[in-house]
Amino acid sequence: MRKEIYITDYNCVTPLGFNVDSNWKALLDGKSGVALHKIIDNQEAFYASMIDSEKINEEFNRFFNGTQNDIRNLTRLEKMLLLSLQPLVEKYTISEETAFILSTTKGNISLLKNQSELPEGVYLSKLAQKIAAFFGFKTKPIVISNACVSGVMAISVAKNIIQAGKYKDAFIIAGDELSEFVISGFNSFQAIGSEPCKPYDKNRNGINIGEAAAAVYITSQPSEHEKFRFKVLGDSAVNDANHISGPSRTGDGLYASIKNAMTEANVSSEQIDFISAHGTATLYNDEMEAIAFNRMELQHVPLNSMKGFYGHCLGASGLLESIISMESALHSTLIPSRNFEEMGVSQPLNIIKENQPAAIRYILKTASGFGGCNAAVVLENC
Repeated sequence: MRKEIYITDYNCVTPLGFNVDSNWKALLDGKSGVALHKIIDNQEAFYASMIDSEKINEEFNRFFNGTQNDIRNLTRLEKMLLLSLQPLVEKYTISEETAFILSTTKGNISLLKNQSELPEGVYLSKLAQKIAAFFGFKTKPIVISNACVSGVMAISVAKNIIQAGKYKDAFIIAGDELSEFVISGFNSFQAIGSEPCKPYDKNRNGINIGEAAAAVYITSQPSEHEKFRFKVLGDSAVNDANHISGPSRTGDGLYASIKNAMTEANVSSEQIDFISAHGTATLYNDEMEAIAFNRMELQHVPLNSMKGFYGHCLGASGLLESIISMESALHSTLIPSRNFEEMGVSQPLNIIKENQPAAIRYILKTASGFGGCNAAVVLENC
C-alpha cells in the first residue's frame, strides 16, 4: 500500500501581503496586485503585479536581523524566498530525510544585467544551495525548472519521492521576480496585455507578469495537531511537444495530465468541486484549456484563474495558486476569476464571477507552459 502524502502547512509572499492571512483577506475584498509599473527605462509603463521592494527589505530585516546567518549580498529574490519559507522551518524539524525543492523559471536572472561574465549566482543550482544552506538542510537540493508548470510539478515530485521512500518529508519553495529579461521575452511574443488581464474573457488581450514566493510543507507523517491536511491524491505531467511557445489547439497534453491525475486519485469528474486553472488570458492558452476541460467533462465545475489578482508569477504561480485553492477549501469560499465578464472561449466553462460559499473537498489544480508542458494535481481537503 502506497504512503499517503499530505500538505500540512504553507506560506506566501506577494504584492497582496507577506503571509497567507493577509492575502486571503485581500482576495475576499477583491483587491488586485496588478497595477501600472515602469520597469524598463526606455519603455512605457505596463500592467504587472510587483512587490514593493522597500516592504521586502523591511520585512526581511524584521525577521532576520540578529540571525547568525550571513544576510549580506542577498538578492531581492533570495529575500522573497527566505521570507516565504521562514515560518515553515520554524515549525518543523529538518532531518537527514527531509527534501528541499526549489521551483523557479528564471531565478536570479537579473544578475545578468550589465555583466560581461556569467555570475555564479545566476545558476539555479547555486540559488537552491544558498537557500538550503541558510536554513540548514542536510540533503542535496532538488531544482524544478520546467517553465510555468514548475510549481505544480514540484508538488508532484515531492509526493513521488516521499512515496518512493527516498525522503520522509519535503519543503517546497517557489519564486520568480519581475525582470527586464522576462519582460523582454514575453514582449517578443507580443503576449503582454495592454490592460489588466482578463482570463477566458472575450476581450482578453494578453498576460500581466507577476512576482511572488510561496512555500509548502509536505509529509507522509502528519502530526495530530495540524490545523489542516490536504492529501495529494494524484498527479501527472505530460508534454504534448506541440510548439516552443504555442499550446496544443486540441489540449492533448493538458487533457492527458488531468486524466492521469484523476485516475490515480480515483476521483470522477462529478466529484471535482473546484478547478484552479492556469488561465493566462492569452488567446490560445485559454481556448486550449477550455477544450481540455470539456474533453474531461469538467465544464460544469466552478473554475477560476488567479492571474487577475497576481499576474503570471511563472515558477511561483502553480504553488501560489495551489495555496489559495486550499485556503478556499478551508474557508468554504470560491474566489472569482477577476476581470471576467463575457465568455471568450468556444467551449462552455463555469467561470466563478463573485465570492460564493461552497463545500470544497476535491480540488483540481492545472498548469501549462512553454514547450508543450502540462501538469495537474488532485488535492483532497481532509
